[in-house]
Amino acid sequence: MPTYKTPDVYVEEISVFPPSVAEVETAIPAFIGYTAMAKKVVADDLHLKPTKIYSLKEYEAYFGFPAEDTISVSVTVNSTTGVATVTNFTEPTLAFLLYYSVQMFFENGGGQCYITSVGTYPTATAAALADLQAGLTAVGVEDEPTMIVIPEAVQLLGADYSTLVTAVLTQCGKLGDRVGIFDIFDGDTSLDSTGLTTNRGYFGSNNLKYGAAYYPFLKSALHYYVNAAESNVSVIVSPATSGVALSTLKTTQTAAYNAVKTELNSHFVTLPPSGAVAGVYAATDQSRGVWKAPANVSLADVVEPVIRLDNAHQDDLNVDATTGKSINAIRAFAGKGTLVWGARTLAGNDNEWRYVSVRRFFNMVEESVKKSTYWAVFEPNDANTWVKVRGMIENYLTQKWREGALAGATTKDAFFVRCGLGTTMSAQDILEGRMNVEIGMAVVRPAEFIVLKFSHLLQSS
Repeated sequence: MPTYKTPDVYVEEISVFPPSVAEVETAIPAFIGYTAMAKKVVADDLHLKPTKIYSLKEYEAYFGFPAEDTISVSVTVNSTTGVATVTNFTEPTLAFLLYYSVQMFFENGGGQCYITSVGTYPTATAAALADLQAGLTAVGVEDEPTMIVIPEAVQLLGADYSTLVTAVLTQCGKLGDRVGIFDIFDGDTSLDSTGLTTNRGYFGSNNLKYGAAYYPFLKSALHYYVNAAESNVSVIVSPATSGVALSTLKTTQTAAYNAVKTELNSHFVTLPPSGAVAGVYAATDQSRGVWKAPANVSLADVVEPVIRLDNAHQDDLNVDATTGKSINAIRAFAGKGTLVWGARTLAGNDNEWRYVSVRRFFNMVEESVKKSTYWAVFEPNDANTWVKVRGMIENYLTQKWREGALAGATTKDAFFVRCGLGTTMSAQDILEGRMNVEIGMAVVRPAEFIVLKFSHLLQSS
């Protein structure tokens, strides 16, 4: 209370409500990879600089288009009918996947995201561990990202892939506000038990609760990139033996040109699933909440998984008694499309952190409460402050309970918040300036296994 010396009428406003918790965003992935350019004002000014974007158009303005991989096509033209037939189509081997993965992110419901360019093509000819590690380090100083996605990690050698994904898990564990979305290294092949064990080994054994892996790769509905000049499509029109740019056929050999254009529309890009899955995370957070498992959701712009899985195959993916590491399956179901059919972290046998939704909900609450509690730093460590802090957190968690994020018939069943002398603090804690707050939450968990039990009932009338 101020000291008054001059006679007058003074007005004092008394704060009776506790501060509120401002909830942080939950669905902001950080994509790391190679781009055509990295320019906002001058060339390379966005190199290794995480940049927030809101649309694919904005990505194209700053980072350009996919690499202009050469597509080779052979065509024969019937001299009598003039009908052109494509006899050979050589699909390009994509060295860089970032553009397509970001496109899949937006197509599947993604909104804002960060892009970190670690190099430009054609200067870079292949993904390199050092480049991607540098991008990961750059993302580590950003506060907003809640997911890390590196689609080009699968282009590395196995040992380098392992080094990178364990580095991602280490960063997620250290910061505690993000998770890694991983593509299985051999995701475009059918994996037997030995292959699964090898791929699980790449992730190490630390911080597994901060990551989730998905298998297999996806045959997307995206076509291979053809530049505006159509110069990256090389066409051999029999009996010629050398190729010419597709654009040169537009006016001279229309039938061959149209046949190639039609053929281009029948070939699709195969991609690791992380970009599309990140979009599912974002869409689920927006429509239901971060506590809803990002699974049983149909993927947009996906023709089919590269590998068809059934229940027997998924048994080995979902539960592994040896390593405890779960791999989430992506499966095609008749009449339903391609669905994300798993919701486990890599710590699949951990009762506390088994599910992606539980891990991400705790991340959100921890980060939101942490940032909203800064006002209490250097406040008196007494009952007045404790009541305000406790009330602030309880009000926030009550709202989450009402939204369906916490399980329990009452708030007492759903969560607890403790802060006070004799409960969370000793006299020594107060002397040393520590205010301890304990929070417990009963987060809803997905119904992963629904068992319907039927029995015969004897006729009674």
